[in-house]
Amino acid sequence: MLKLLKFLSPYKGKTALIIVLLFLQVLGTLYIPTLTADIVNNGIITGNMDHVWKTGGIMLIVAVLTACISIAGTWFSTFTFSAVGRDIRNALFEKSQALTTNEFNRIGPASMITRCTNDISQIQQGYTAAVEMLLPAPVMAAAGLILAFSKSPELTLIIVVFMVVVCLFTILLGKTAMPLFVRMQVQLDKINRILREYLTGIRVIRAFNRAEFEKNRIDKTSFDYADIAIRINKKFAVMIPVIMLIMNFCAVIMIGVGGNRVAGGQIQIGDIMALIEYSVLIMMYLIMGMMVFVVFPRSQSCANRVNEVFDIPIAADRPDMKHEIKKNVGQTAKLEFRNVTFQYQGAEQPVLSDISFFVRRGKSTAIIGGTGSGKSTIASLIPRLYDIQSGAILIDGINIVKLTKAELRKKISFVSQKAFLFSGTIADNLRHGKADATLEEMRHAAQIAQIDEFIMVQSKGYDAPVSQGGQNFSGGQRQRLSIVRALLKKPEIYVFDDSFSALDFKTDAKLRAALKDEIKESAAIIVAQRVSTIMDADQIVVLDQGRIAGIGTHRELLKNCPVYYQIASSQLSEEELT
Repeated sequence: MLKLLKFLSPYKGKTALIIVLLFLQVLGTLYIPTLTADIVNNGIITGNMDHVWKTGGIMLIVAVLTACISIAGTWFSTFTFSAVGRDIRNALFEKSQALTTNEFNRIGPASMITRCTNDISQIQQGYTAAVEMLLPAPVMAAAGLILAFSKSPELTLIIVVFMVVVCLFTILLGKTAMPLFVRMQVQLDKINRILREYLTGIRVIRAFNRAEFEKNRIDKTSFDYADIAIRINKKFAVMIPVIMLIMNFCAVIMIGVGGNRVAGGQIQIGDIMALIEYSVLIMMYLIMGMMVFVVFPRSQSCANRVNEVFDIPIAADRPDMKHEIKKNVGQTAKLEFRNVTFQYQGAEQPVLSDISFFVRRGKSTAIIGGTGSGKSTIASLIPRLYDIQSGAILIDGINIVKLTKAELRKKISFVSQKAFLFSGTIADNLRHGKADATLEEMRHAAQIAQIDEFIMVQSKGYDAPVSQGGQNFSGGQRQRLSIVRALLKKPEIYVFDDSFSALDFKTDAKLRAALKDEIKESAAIIVAQRVSTIMDADQIVVLDQGRIAGIGTHRELLKNCPVYYQIASSQLSEEELT
């Protein structure tokens, strides 16, 4: 929680005002029992009704002012800590965007959702409780004891004894509840993960008739979460009756002891009433303060989970990654892989080993290989979705780790293996590539991607709606729209990660022919499984079990690379091979 206090710094003025208002609220609350004692001692007992009306009017004014101060304090507190929660969410989102895929996978999407929503809400509530409940408690206790001591030191000692009892009881309750709060957040992560799997895998679940199994799995997780919540609620259900019993027992003892002193003329009846009110106020504020220590562990566990994300070092800031690159002939290349080795987190062996090749401006390089050979991994390394363990990737002779991720990704258009569209309109999606793209620019790019006619005729224009994930389009349509989005950006490097796989051969051929003329000023990386898609590339890199098996043109590789010949012969006829 302390690490996150930096998010309070923009609201120092409002926080100070909240504390002042809370202090005034405590003073007003404590002043009312004093006025009550004065009315009883100097008004009711003596029969002085003028004094009763006068003091009662003052009491009413103090009560109204205290209520107004309380409302103002609550308003400023709600505004401030809601703003703090918003700022933490924004910072957490920005940090998650800066993480590589490996780093993000350490947390996981389900847990990240929980941290951005429920965890930050718990932190926000923790801050609110600390300011509104914890800070007034010592002030109320100290001021109340001083006022009680001025009335009767002996009866004040009774209040102190019961204060200790309340504190011990609350600490014991909190100690048993703390582990349950931590388990509750972990269980909430699990619920989010299972629900996310259920929703994203709904087609597979229905296809294999596993709906009942998944329902039971979700029910079990929900019941486990409910069981923890019920156990916590049972503990706190005991708290209120026990506290009320302690407070009433304290009042009974004070009345008994105080009654004897009133009979002996050592104290007045009004003072006994004031002392009882002081004890109630002290106990109530003390309970609220102690409750913060009970609830605080949950906020602290949530803060630890959020800080876990903030504490992940950004790869660009790692000094071991910032090494100088010697100039050589590769510097003239637009993109160069130099002795690159990469291993996924938790994997036993590298998926890529000693990969070296370069791509020149205006040229296309295709990457092909068997399943699991590392083709898509190479595509993911270029925009730094992952960071390599050794070697270097250079753009214009500059190591990409020396560029910020924003600078690097401005140079790249990436069309992923799984085409994804956002809810909105077709135009909204295409403008992810270029925010101010005109209709003419979009139509030109769509004509290259062989989808303009479909948009204008069947979808009735670029303002046609797109459902979440683009589920109202086929796989081929989503791929072509993703290609349009990439073309609008006009980057220095295009990366197509198997993004022609859902196209028929005729559309694929037309698209590649139009694409070749469009990207003459850029470098292009094309990852593919179909030989027909990449046989016209200026250079083909053949991968085999994470290593380069051959580099050359289609005809050169047919003669010199057995791995490529095997792939090509499995897809092409003898006539096409020759």
